[in-house]
Formats: sequence, structure tokens, C-alpha cells
Amino acid sequence: MPSPSRAAVAGSEFDAFLYSSIAEEENGMLLTVLSALARLDVDPWEEAARLTSLPREKATQTLTSMIAALPNSPSARRESAAIATRLIALLPRRVTSGISPPATGVAAAVGISTHSIKRYIVMYLIFMLFILASHWLQQAAAPASPPAATNVILAPTPVPAPSPTAASTPAAATSSAR
Repeated sequence: MPSPSRAAVAGSEFDAFLYSSIAEEENGMLLTVLSALARLDVDPWEEAARLTSLPREKATQTLTSMIAALPNSPSARRESAAIATRLIALLPRRVTSGISPPATGVAAAVGISTHSIKRYIVMYLIFMLFILASHWLQQAAAPASPPAATNVILAPTPVPAPSPTAASTPAAATSSAR
């Protein structure tokens, strides 16, 4: 019998199948799939998962042989094929395409699907492109500044001061020039 934690992990996806009646026993009690699988010393949740993974015809054949092998259930053995067909229809359908592989590594440890991780990466890339585009637009809208080499401030060149003697006597400057 599975531990309570295993049954809780398995969830209720197999409940309709496992708790369905196979037949009424001689004592008037209903024989469920869960009881039948336990009598056959098979883990009911593992077997339900295994049957779900099989093609419908193969799962029906497997369950038919299991029902036929039940001890003390002659009515179930006679109608085992019909019962198995009815019960297999209660298993969750398995999807053959469009399923991403199970998450592994860190994603599985924290319960994040691979699809979610891909979505976050795409959103991050779009965000980064937005930031780069806004930066580029800011640069394009800013007034063009001259190159850094032209921003050098030159020191003023000293202008020679006139001599005091030449400035005081303009006639002397004129006469010496003659």
C-alpha cells in the first residue's frame, strides 16, 4: 500500500478510475479498482499512471488480464473485457503532442516550468531592448556637442605693453622715425 505522502502527491487525477467499482463481491461489498490492484500486490497509483501512459488498446488488454486474475470474483472474470474498457475510459487522457519535457534541475526544485522560464527570458530581453532604445533616443535628441579636443581653453597670449618713454613723447617718436 502506498504511503499517505505518495497518495497525496499522486493527486486526484486517478480517483475516478481507482474508486470505480469492478463488481459486487459475494458478501455484497463493491470491489473497487483500488482494492483489486492491492489484492494483486500492485501499487494502485503507479499502475494507474502506467496504464495512462499506454495506448488505450494495450491498457485495456492489461487491465482485462488483471481483472481475470482476481481471486474470488467469478462475475468480474466473465465480464473482464467490458469492465476494463469502461474503467480505462476513466483514466486521464494522455496528450501525445504539445507537452514540454518535465522541468529538471533548479526549475524542477522550485516548481517552475520550462515554459515559464522561457517567458521570463523573453520578457527580460524585451525590457533590455527597450532600455537600449530609450538610451539611444536620448543620445539622438541631445544637442550635438563639439568634440572634446575643441573644448580646450587656451590661455590668453600676453600683449607687450608699450614703453613709457615712447608713449609720453609722441613728437620724439615721430622725430626718431624721420
